[in-house]
Amino acid sequence: MATDSYRLGVDVGGTFTDGVLINESTGEVRITKVPSTPDDPSRAFLEATGRILREAAVDPKQVSYVVHGTTVATNAIIEGKVARTGFLTTEGFRDMLEIARQIRPSLYDLQFEKPAPLVPRYLCFGIPERLDARGAVVTELDEENARQAAITLREEGVEAVAVCLLHSYANPDHERRIGEILREELPDAAISISSDIVPEFREYFRASTTVINASIRPIIGRYLDSIEERLRADGLGAELLVMQSNGGVYNFEAASERPVYMVESGPAAGVIAAAYVGEAIGHRNVLSLDMGGTTAKAALIQDGTPRITKDYEVGAKASADTGSGRGSGYPIRTPVIDLVEIGAGGGSIAWVDSGGVLRVGPQSAGAAPGPASYGNGGTDATITDANLVLGRLNPDYFLGGELPLQPELAEEAVLKNCAEPLGLNLLEAANGVVEIANSAMVNAIRLISVQRGYDPRDFVLVAFGGAGPVHAAKLAMETEVPLTIIPMSPGITSAMGLLVTDLKHENSMTRIRRIDECDPAEIESVLDDLEERGRNSLVREGVRGSDMSFERHADVRYVGQSYELGVSLPPGHLDAATLTGVSDAFHVEHERAYGHKALEEPVELVNLRVMALGAIARPSLREVGAGNGSDGAVKETRKVYFAESGGLIDCRVYDRYRLGEGDTIEGPAIVEEVDSTTVIHPGTAANVDRFGNLLIS
Repeated sequence: MATDSYRLGVDVGGTFTDGVLINESTGEVRITKVPSTPDDPSRAFLEATGRILREAAVDPKQVSYVVHGTTVATNAIIEGKVARTGFLTTEGFRDMLEIARQIRPSLYDLQFEKPAPLVPRYLCFGIPERLDARGAVVTELDEENARQAAITLREEGVEAVAVCLLHSYANPDHERRIGEILREELPDAAISISSDIVPEFREYFRASTTVINASIRPIIGRYLDSIEERLRADGLGAELLVMQSNGGVYNFEAASERPVYMVESGPAAGVIAAAYVGEAIGHRNVLSLDMGGTTAKAALIQDGTPRITKDYEVGAKASADTGSGRGSGYPIRTPVIDLVEIGAGGGSIAWVDSGGVLRVGPQSAGAAPGPASYGNGGTDATITDANLVLGRLNPDYFLGGELPLQPELAEEAVLKNCAEPLGLNLLEAANGVVEIANSAMVNAIRLISVQRGYDPRDFVLVAFGGAGPVHAAKLAMETEVPLTIIPMSPGITSAMGLLVTDLKHENSMTRIRRIDECDPAEIESVLDDLEERGRNSLVREGVRGSDMSFERHADVRYVGQSYELGVSLPPGHLDAATLTGVSDAFHVEHERAYGHKALEEPVELVNLRVMALGAIARPSLREVGAGNGSDGAVKETRKVYFAESGGLIDCRVYDRYRLGEGDTIEGPAIVEEVDSTTVIHPGTAANVDRFGNLLIS
């Protein structure tokens, strides 16, 4: 029997589930793509796993580890399919979840309704106790009252309980005692306390994060348990890991305890892959565009590192115009890769509104029934249907021919839903659908770059997802990005990202102190404690000391500001000079983000963070051989519509697997592979590098 060992990544998306298998010795990559199963995502996961191992003739025992990217946590929240959850907080603050905050996604929308709290009011209880902002006890905890609340929750049949007391980030004693009482009275319930999940100030954000963690713990626990049980029964003894929202991975046990850290699991994997591809060919400043079947996601990577944010909402309403609407979802305060996500995927539905304006998304045809051209009963026109009408997709080679498309159904859907209501011909309507989707994605790229203080002309665009390469060249032209990179097998790039990241655990704590009044020893002590917690997590996951590293960060602001910016803390001993350096770094970052700084204003620390990293050996990109000229890779010539050429023109179609290093393709052209299609517009050209990447400029 072969002795090679393998790594397996499986990414469950809204439309397709992707699998990638890498031979650790040779770097050989095998891929698979199966339709997602929204009713039970584990079915698609297991189907992809079984299929790729069968096709590669790999024994399950040869798989060294499996990494999973999933939207199960997000979907549970969006669909309201969370566990029955109780909420305990300080007396007088029972309505915290109901009141939420005073922002709305659209300032003048008087019809806007805040999302319903994940915990109904009758399952929320205020417990007599009080701490001040420094953690000193003002009112002792009423343990009997807490026990009565626990008994009531038990009688109500809750599966989970979230605990968030005022100022528990400064002193967790009361919360921990309530946790003990809950475990005594509700031994089978999932208990989440805020001082364990996110010990930071701003009680509503902390409460929201803790409630989300509690309410999805039973769902995620059952989901991961069912996958593990099946994999073990099939003889797969590999370590099982899940992608986190911050781009790191953690094991199934940690994911079951803290699932709020994986709400953006799938999209994060794609950004990590984009950073990896850019780094491999010498580009550390990258704009990532992941366009799948349901949504398009843009992210920014600076100096090889994706931007991380703590200002994130799960369940925010996606808009094809502006990205996720702030204030329309549930805030979480865990680290998340900074993404702009819009409802513009291959399956996004095109429609004409009551004012006679053509719109695209955010509704999606999803995996079932899918675009009209799938022939599964869908009648709505989608972006995929529009691209098929324009000749950009090969109906006989979609998914390598495994899912033949039906052009007549696509034409019928575009005619009925778009062309006829607008008085346009078929090609004009289809092009309109694509242009509107492109406009939305250009806006998303500008939101993640220009509105964050970055010039997109200083970056390269890495485009992937099944639909990303179809639109990428036009998006780069619109945003003036000088170079577009289409990796090999772009349809499964997100799954590849699962296999090129490290184990990560972030721990944080609020310590609000003016920097010029800080005691360096106190700050060092907090950082040492956070580092020890991260080290313990890595030890539990079997990471050797030599593979551990730690990054220290602080959230900093001017005294009196409401929001803060993150800066890195230098390694080693902290002293007054080091803290002055932190102030200087903050002034620089404030000027970069907002265009000005105030050197005379006092600066204060807000939160301290330590990221514990457990290094995992990364596979290298596989090199392709030298090319023999692109002419030998031509499959056929077909007519494709380009607005800039005034209509349908003859276009060469290339087989990507027959292209080699140094081959050049002049646009207009189409490059086909099993999991995606790349459209090279007139006026652009593509070169093939040593890793088989298409470099479009």
